[in-house]
Amino acid sequence: MAVGIAPSTSENSAQYNGRITWFVVLSSMVAATGGIIFGYDIGISGGVISMEPFLKKFFPDVYNKMKQVSKISNYCIFDSQLLTSFTSSLYIAGLIASFFASPITRTFGRRPSILIGGIAFLIGSSLGGAASNIYMLLLGRVLLGVGVGFANQAVPLYLSEMAPPKYRGSFNIAFQLCVGIGVLSASLLNYGVEKIKGGWGWRISLAMAAAPASILTVGALFLPETANSLIQHGKDHQKAKQILQRVRGTLDVQTELDDLIKASDKSKTVKHPFKQIIKRKYRPQLVMSIAIPFFQQVTGINVISFYAPILFQTIGLGASASLLSAVVTGVVGTSATFLALLIVDRVGRRAMFSSGGITMFISQMLIGGIMAAKLGDQGALSKGYGLLVLILICIYVAGFSLSWGPLGWLVPSEIFPLEIRSAAQSITVAVGLIFTFIIAQTFLVMLCHLKSGIFFFFGGWVAIMTGFVSLLLPETRNLPIENMEKIWRDHWFWKRFVCDEQDFEKVET
Repeated sequence: MAVGIAPSTSENSAQYNGRITWFVVLSSMVAATGGIIFGYDIGISGGVISMEPFLKKFFPDVYNKMKQVSKISNYCIFDSQLLTSFTSSLYIAGLIASFFASPITRTFGRRPSILIGGIAFLIGSSLGGAASNIYMLLLGRVLLGVGVGFANQAVPLYLSEMAPPKYRGSFNIAFQLCVGIGVLSASLLNYGVEKIKGGWGWRISLAMAAAPASILTVGALFLPETANSLIQHGKDHQKAKQILQRVRGTLDVQTELDDLIKASDKSKTVKHPFKQIIKRKYRPQLVMSIAIPFFQQVTGINVISFYAPILFQTIGLGASASLLSAVVTGVVGTSATFLALLIVDRVGRRAMFSSGGITMFISQMLIGGIMAAKLGDQGALSKGYGLLVLILICIYVAGFSLSWGPLGWLVPSEIFPLEIRSAAQSITVAVGLIFTFIIAQTFLVMLCHLKSGIFFFFGGWVAIMTGFVSLLLPETRNLPIENMEKIWRDHWFWKRFVCDEQDFEKVET
């Protein structure tokens, strides 16, 4: 049984008027396209680096190892630091870009950051599709990383601020749903172009990232800025009120507007949000901004997302079958994320975290056990065991897509007060990208040395993170984003930090 205290689901959310309008739905759909560019890149890289023509042109050493499978362990065929640099260079670029995105998002608004992200991704995809050497390929990846850094920093904030409090979870999960759609689209495209004669199908895969990037870039030109952002960096409260009335579909928005103005006035007293966030009263938010993205990456999902075709080849499936298997897991992940979108504001965040964690842990232990018992350094799994591993991976992906996938973006974007929101979101994105980079860069080495133990490694982290959430994360369902500090004051553990700091400040003044 979890120890945290959940706030009433209607105590605060009922005070705001409004409904879901087509205006907010369309605006959120355009913004959530930022998730498609992220998911597309995750899905495309693993498929492209499993294509022989691509490897032969840019990574001939790996290609030669593939032709010597009888001499090399199943787990070590793709062990190449240059190859992993192709995947991971995007994430180190995104890490750096996210810190540049923070002041832009805070000073100029959410929309400019989304626009910059779309343009950078558009240029990067063009370079990747036209690459004639490894340097051009990596430069394209770096620009894709800049696009991901800006989009991931701004889009979840935009969605959480635009959404009605009662439905904030569903609106925000649209971002993760788009990530899943991006992964699935990339897997389908990889499967199709792999069969193109002449071996240039990988160029289509890389260049087609321009499609969602174009939608995001053009759409960002027409996106309205959020009322929170308009109030934060301007004095025109009437314009913010008009946006809020359009978004909520009612003229009676004064209560919500007053809360936004109050939060903005407080935020304007903070000149250096990165210094502010280390204060004791923001300790719970700081811990969550680091812990949640860290745990999201050590679930092992990137093992599946980045390297699904390679992983399936490791257990003995051919190139085409591996790409098709990646499509299957993509369908499962997208379907489960859509289900999460429907139930998150009814079931709550904590219950979904816990059930997803248990599902992932059990499936990872079973996959690791099968591979340890049935897959050696040479040879392959039998068709029966190969199918069983694929089913278990699908169960694992479903568990992630119902929990740590969408909630890893949702919860951080909704728990930060306005005065530290852009800084805290940058920390969240940066931590996620740091560990995405580390796992992307080290996974193939880990697979080579740990072999089937890689699943036990990530399964152990899943057990730890499930316990962490049960003990330390309070429920945020249906609570207005500007009233979120209540959950920390009521929590059995975090109240000692928040309340003590508030008492200290009263004495000091």
